[in-house]
Amino acid sequence: MTDPQTPHPADIAPEAPDAPAPTPEERIATLEADLAEMKDRWLRAEAEVQNVRNRGKDEVEKARNYAAQKFAGDVVEIFENLHRGLAALPAPTEGEPELIGRMREGFEGVERFMLQRLEANGVVRKDAQGQPFDPDFHQAMSEAPAPAGVEPGTVLQAWSSAWTLNGRLLKPAMVVVAGKPAG
Repeated sequence: MTDPQTPHPADIAPEAPDAPAPTPEERIATLEADLAEMKDRWLRAEAEVQNVRNRGKDEVEKARNYAAQKFAGDVVEIFENLHRGLAALPAPTEGEPELIGRMREGFEGVERFMLQRLEANGVVRKDAQGQPFDPDFHQAMSEAPAPAGVEPGTVLQAWSSAWTLNGRLLKPAMVVVAGKPAG
């Protein structure tokens, strides 16, 4: 493959017969300059090839990490619905039918296992309750007066948790944020 900037030897016009022949020092200097130019071109081409490899590697890594983003978001919704369902159950009571207690324990076991599987696959839940409001992970749904001893800008209540997939936000937490103190 030839470089379009370098003419092919057959395309070079022969030197005029009256031109003096270059001295050996001039010829060496010309060859050294040509060598330096070729070395520079070669180094630049090698750098470009390495850049292409790195970009390809990064794109493959991103595709691998985030290919399941939509599926992970759907599974997180299922998890949160299961969690809300468990939270809506009445607290265990003395004399409660054994079947109800077993069902509650079974659903709680499913919830724990599901959370473990999500975390093992890079999906992490971040609880917002009591944390300072972070617009990168929280979506303010409401503001309420700050109770005594609570700094404004603190999450008072989290309607849902924030979720990340390999460090990237998957779903923000829906939160109530403390505003100015009442009074």
